[in-house]
Amino acid sequence: MAERERRPRIDQPREGGRRWSTPTVLTQETFGVASEKFARFMGTPYFLIAMTVFVALWLVWNTLAPERLRFDPYAFIFLTLMLSLQASYAAPLILLAQNRQADRDRVALEQDRSRDERNLADTEYLTREVAALRLALRDQATRDFVRGELRDLLEELEERGLVLVRREDLERAGDAGAPTVDGTPGTPT
Repeated sequence: MAERERRPRIDQPREGGRRWSTPTVLTQETFGVASEKFARFMGTPYFLIAMTVFVALWLVWNTLAPERLRFDPYAFIFLTLMLSLQASYAAPLILLAQNRQADRDRVALEQDRSRDERNLADTEYLTREVAALRLALRDQATRDFVRGELRDLLEELEERGLVLVRREDLERAGDAGAPTVDGTPGTPT
């Protein structure tokens, strides 16, 4: 009976999750970073020069070396096999690196799009505020409007004879200040 309790039951889920776990060193992110580094290295002149030197040495050794020292006696079939093996691993690694770059580009594009939307909203808000300020300022009295109204009022008072100061005295006083009631120039306020 004790042996039966130790065996896992098929009709119940296992406790503790998966039995096999990947080591923490080989996470998807570290593998992706390594593949990107490898893909970048394959696009450098160092890799191309090293590969050229390797193939040239292989060809020279297996062509000019004595028959018993050659390690590829089958007309460079091993070289072809090694290059095919290298290409079969390089292609998926390069595709993985391209996919990761496309993911990064997609995230950057989404961030740019959201930033552009915020900028557009801010610009529209500022445009509305400027329009509101223009409307508010349109109702404000300007300096020329106030001067014109004061001139009209002064002319009206002169016509009625209620002005104690003559217009010529005001214009002559200019920057010296407004004239007093008796017509003499006063101090500016």
